[in-house]
Amino acid sequence: MIGYVIPVVLGFVISFVATALPGLLNMTAAKVSLKEGRKSAKIFAIGAATVVFVQAYVAVTFARLISRSPELIAELQEVGVGIFAILTVYFFFFAKKKEKKKKDMELKVRSKTGNYLMGAMLSALNFFPIPFYVFVTVSFSRGRAFDFSALNTFLFVAGIVLGAYTVFYLYIVSFKKFQHKTEFFMRNVHYFIGSVTGIVAIITLIKILRNQH
Repeated sequence: MIGYVIPVVLGFVISFVATALPGLLNMTAAKVSLKEGRKSAKIFAIGAATVVFVQAYVAVTFARLISRSPELIAELQEVGVGIFAILTVYFFFFAKKKEKKKKDMELKVRSKTGNYLMGAMLSALNFFPIPFYVFVTVSFSRGRAFDFSALNTFLFVAGIVLGAYTVFYLYIVSFKKFQHKTEFFMRNVHYFIGSVTGIVAIITLIKILRNQH
């Protein structure tokens, strides 16, 4: 029985932690709740969670293929350094400038689609979860905390979806209580993300250099 619980818990924890910081999805869910009510916000959250399910399933499937080829892992690490370095530059120097454009796009989407489709569309625009879950899944697999059986994969992905939806729900029902505290994070969240991608790039580069010597 505990073997079935572990994948769900692992998925839930990493998803909850990854989604907890104020971001486009959870902040939009909170705004929908304030303007249109909790029911509309929950529909938005379900739409976002649906795409999270697809992204997580793609990530785990890709991680399974990668885990079978150590050579591929090494090549992807080199590519990853470049990608994370580019993301670091983007979040530190360009993300702030495009913030207003994103807000305008969000308003247009809301005026033309239902809350479910809006949640799904905004979630689909967030490409970061796929490489993140690939990295985490491969790490868990190497540490023998996770195997790629069909059932474990489904339970792990279900945990990821549950963790993401839980965060959305908490923002929906609790946003008024900590709204003033999230404003600072929203103004500077791109710097935080840029710091994370920069650290990942440096750590990955160090691993590559060590493997070459």
